Amino acid sequence: MAQSVLEQAGGTAAEVMNKASRAATVAADAIEDGVASARRAAKQGGDAVAELLDDTKRRVKRHPIETVVATFAAGIAAGTLIGWMMKRRQC
Repeated sequence: MAQSVLEQAGGTAAEVMNKASRAATVAADAIEDGVASARRAAKQGGDAVAELLDDTKRRVKRHPIETVVATFAAGIAAGTLIGWMMKRRQC
């Protein structure tokens, strides 16, 4: 009787260890997949930023006056908005 209980306990322990090992493998694979996805996303983001920078440089070279006027208008709009928000907060 005691022998069969020990055999069952040994079999159960081996089964639990096997399941734990499989779970650890699955978790490690999931982490590797996540890291690979993050690296791909970072590379794609970096490529997109580089492309945007190149496009911006080209546009500034082709249309310098329009670029200066647009930048000036955006600065005036941002300054007006910030001033309005500061004034509104003080009231």
